[in-house]
Formats: sequence, C-alpha cells, structure tokens
Amino acid sequence: MVSEPAVTESAPARDARPADRSKAAPRGHGGDPAPGRRRGARPWPPPGRGYRAFRVINAIILALVAVAVLFPFLNVLAQSFSSERYINAGQVSLWPRGLNVTTYEHVLSDPLFWSNYRNTVFYTVTATAVAMAVTTCYAYVLSKPHLRGRKALVGIAVFTMFFNGGIIPNYVLVSFLHLRDTVWAIALPNAINVFNLLVMKSFFENMPPELEEAAAVDGMDTYRILWRIVLPLSKAVIATMTLFYAVMFWNSWFAAFLYMDNQGLFSVTVYLRNIVDSVTSVSNGQLAAGTQVQIAANIQAVTVVLVAVPILFIYPFIQRYFVSGVTLGAVKG
Repeated sequence: MVSEPAVTESAPARDARPADRSKAAPRGHGGDPAPGRRRGARPWPPPGRGYRAFRVINAIILALVAVAVLFPFLNVLAQSFSSERYINAGQVSLWPRGLNVTTYEHVLSDPLFWSNYRNTVFYTVTATAVAMAVTTCYAYVLSKPHLRGRKALVGIAVFTMFFNGGIIPNYVLVSFLHLRDTVWAIALPNAINVFNLLVMKSFFENMPPELEEAAAVDGMDTYRILWRIVLPLSKAVIATMTLFYAVMFWNSWFAAFLYMDNQGLFSVTVYLRNIVDSVTSVSNGQLAAGTQVQIAANIQAVTVVLVAVPILFIYPFIQRYFVSGVTLGAVKG
C-alpha cells in the first residue's frame, strides 16, 4: 500500500508569509490602514471645538478689519463722483449720490495736470532706481561679517533714523550743489531708507554662504557674484523694496515743493495740493458759481483718487513677492 506524500509548503510560499505579525502595517477602523498613514487623510484626532471656534472668531475679526480698511477709501471714491448737495448733507456713504464728474473734467482737462503727472512718473522711476542701486550695494556690503568697520557703518545708518540735519541745512546743501530744479534734488537726499536697508541686509545674511564661495572658486569677483548669483536669488526682497520706494516717491510732495521753482517741474501731488488750497486754479475764471461750488465740495476726494489709483494698479503684480520678501528679510535663521 502506497501512502500519499505529505503536502508541504514550498519555500516561496513560506517566504511570502510575514515573519512577524507585529511588523505588519497598522490597521485602522474596519481593517483599513491607519488614517494618519494615508496620503490626504484628515489629521487624527480631529480638531476639537476650541480650534473650530478659534477659526470662526479669527475669520470674523479679519473680515471686520478688511471692512474697516476698505470703507474710508470706498467712501472717498463715492464722494469724488457725488453731487455737492449730497456731500454737504452727509448723505454719501459707499455709493455715489447725484452722479457728477465736473471736478474730474476740469482737473483732467488742464494741460498742467498731465505735465506734472509725467514729472511724477519720471521722478518716481529715476529716484526708485537710484535708491534701489544704493540700498542694495550698501546692504550687501553690511551683510559680510568680515568687513572692517562694519559696526560703525551700521551705527551711522541707524543714527540717521533718529537724527537728521533739518530742513534748512538740507536746503542749503541742495542749493550749494546746484541740484534745485532737477530730479536729483528728489532722488539723492532720500536715496537710502534705513528700514529698507536693514531688511535687505538681514535677507543677504540669510543666504547660504556656500553659493558665493563656490562662485569665488570658479573665478568670479565680488561684483559678478552680486549680479549673477545674489540678485537673481533675491527677487522677493527686491520687488518688495522697490514697491516701498516707489510708493514713497510717488506720494512725496514736500521735496518737489521745496526744491522746484518752476511750476512746470512740479509733481502731480504738488499740483493737487495747490488745487486744494486754491480751488479756482482749475477753473478758467468764467465758470458758473455752481460749478465752482461743486469743485470745492469734492476736490479733496478727487485728488486722493487720482494719486492712489496708479499704485493700486501696480500692487497686485508685486503682491506675491511682498509677504515672502519682508518675512525672509526680517527673520534671521
């Protein structure tokens, strides 16, 4: 009688069996893998009531802050298009009442307005380019710990944040250098903003030194390292500082008012300031009394809108660099 051979497991089958049950993948409820191990799974344990309440309260507070910030500008915008009697009666809130564009027509029809507007664009572009060049070079130098006299240079810059020579010494200096009635009277005295300088300095200090060392080994000098290595990696802080300087020079009116004698060289902010002080400067002397009353009623709102709109159009293109530029430059790792 021949017995049947015993059924034995093959070697591959034995090898396929897990050696230790404890090393198997953790299981969740219902035999599924643990929720924390799956990609895209919700955090475990789920957020409690306290966290949900915090998110709701935080959203409400931010919404109120946004409304508080937007309301004044929307109110000014509505007043700039509203009729005089509604403005004087205080009945304009967020929507124009008695639509009226008389003030816009008289301001925009003045050739001097467009001439001063071109001056402002030229002053802003030139002064911002000069300020960025000087601030970037100064900040890059101060970011090097081996620089001799580094602390003294930083101290000189910080000292100017709290003390300055005053208006009269600045005016005498600009006049002595024959800079009056030129763009340099606006660009050079404000070429370095110490806050922007310190932010860029901190940003450059956080960059990995190995990048510059490798470039130096390849034969690059300091200027080529700054131009080809450092600046391409600093787009965020450069865009942020450019926005800061551009807004500062665009809104500035006192430098042009102080150093420009020719009315054709005024910036648009000086022109609009003169309109606010003397409303009849936008009229031709033959306007009806009602028209001049309308201009006087909302001329301030119109000037605010005309000055703020260009910056509002530029800001969205730089917004994505804004937060990262300031954060990276303000926090030292």
